Parts: sequence; structure tokens; C-alpha cells
Amino acid sequence: MEFHHVSILLEPCLEALQIKPDGVYVDATTGGAGHSLRIAERLHDTGRLICIDRDDEALENAKDRLKDVWQRVTPVKSDFRDIDKVLEGQGLAGADGILFDLGVSSPQLDHAERGFSYMQDAPLDMRMDRQQKLTAYDVVNGWSREEIRRILFEYGEERYAPLIAAAIERERADKPIETTLELVRVIKGAMPAKALREKQHPAKRSFQAIRIAVNDELGAVREAMEKAIDCLNPGGRLAVITFHSLEDRIVKAAFQQAAQGCTCPKDFPVCICGKKPKVRLTPRKPILPDEREIEENPRARSAKLRVCEKI
Repeated sequence: MEFHHVSILLEPCLEALQIKPDGVYVDATTGGAGHSLRIAERLHDTGRLICIDRDDEALENAKDRLKDVWQRVTPVKSDFRDIDKVLEGQGLAGADGILFDLGVSSPQLDHAERGFSYMQDAPLDMRMDRQQKLTAYDVVNGWSREEIRRILFEYGEERYAPLIAAAIERERADKPIETTLELVRVIKGAMPAKALREKQHPAKRSFQAIRIAVNDELGAVREAMEKAIDCLNPGGRLAVITFHSLEDRIVKAAFQQAAQGCTCPKDFPVCICGKKPKVRLTPRKPILPDEREIEENPRARSAKLRVCEKI
């Protein structure tokens, strides 16, 4: 697979990380390696960039994309929820900056054979790590109607989740649903006519939900945020790009909790909990792409960048 990828919020990320030439940095979602390249270019040979990804093809692409700075780069195949183990495995006590660019990468969406796209026909797959056992086929054909309804509603915020889940159950009773466009047909057939006239593709929310379920994306984000904050060196920065409200809610809550100090009732004369904030929010509100970036790359429209600094 060729990785043609436009890095979103690139300059704000680089500014947020405040890269030190001799520092240790982690790109926890290497993807197309666009962020990785610009981080590594700012490092001296005494600096180090750890590139993490679950996708073998992403890491293979990174070798070529980063060839001119490869002496500063260490690629690691891992789930970013294990960032603490990755750093420990590299003999590192912490990092000076960590970047997460969450969600599915452009190359995964653009290459039909990965099964992420509702616009092209392919086997139902959607695995970010192709060595993982669970696929979209397993979810669509093996999970109960109620469980499918739940993930469509919770992960896709799909208001027609009960209708779609029932249609999937009926369809697979005769034969398995094997491809992406077969699933699109079932989804569209379950939705009322007014929903099919909406600007957004009828299958977008359902495909998002199934992809999140296959890759346990939200569980990974929850686990990774807490660990990443603990993995930062004092003064280190954590920058996280999200693309939908479910991810952003988790990141926002993790940052706010880490930034909170004393939790004693306000009428207590002195603090007895002893809790101190771990981070400060820099800035307090998310950074959004400007109109020029959105015009050049429509996928940036829903992006938000949140940043915090270890105290």
C-alpha cells in the first residue's frame, strides 16, 4: 500500500510539542509519518523519536518516508495503549513530548482492500492490525442484534440503530454479509427515505461504529491518555488530535482530571486529600484547523487538538 497522507494540524502540533533538539519524543500513531518526519527533522542526532503503530504497512512506509532522519527514529509495532511498556522496552524513563493523531488514517480509508470505506467494495475487515483476529465480518455476522444496536448507537451516534441492527439480523439469516457494499445496501434499505436524502452518506455512522468496535478504539484511548500523562517528563507536552466527539470527550475528561488539584469540599479550611495537579492545559480550549487547511483538506474539518504540559 502506498501511503499518500496529509498531516492535519501539523504546524500547531509542532508548536505545541515545543521540541528540544536532544529530547525524546513519541509519535504514538505514526500512520503516514508526516508528523513523525517534521518532529525528527527538528531533532539532533542526540534526540530520539519513537514511532508506534499497529499497522505493519504504516511502519514499512515510515522506513522510506523517514530514511533521511532514520538514525533518530525507533519504530515499534504496538498498540498505543501500551505506551508505558514501549518506553520501558526502549530503556526510557519518560518522554519530552507525545503525539496522538487518533482515528483511521487516510491511506486505510483510501485503499479499498482494508474494508474501511463505504464507497468501495471490499471484504469486511477494518482491522488496523491485520494480525488481529476480530474483523468487521465477525461483528456484523456474529454479534447479537442487541450488541450491534448498542455499538451503532453509542459509537456511531446512529439514531436508526434499532432499524439497522434488525435489518442486519434478517439479512445474515439467509447468508453472511461479506463485503462493504453488501453492508451499505442493508444499511440503506433499513433507513427511512428522509435519511437517505441527508448530505452525509447513510452508512458513515454505522461504519464508524463498527470500526471503533473492531479496534477497541475508545478503550485504547481511555487507557492511553492516563498512561501517556504519567510517561511525560516534567515540562513534557502531550498533544492529541481527535476527529469525533466520542474521542474528544475522553481526552478532555482525562486532561481535566489530570489538571485538577485538591478535591476537598470548598468549605474545608485546609486540604486533606493531598491531591496536586499533574498537568496544566496549554491552552485550555482545543486548537482548531483554520479555513485554509479545511479548504485544502476537508478531512480536517472535524479535527481538534488538545494539549497539556506535565508539571
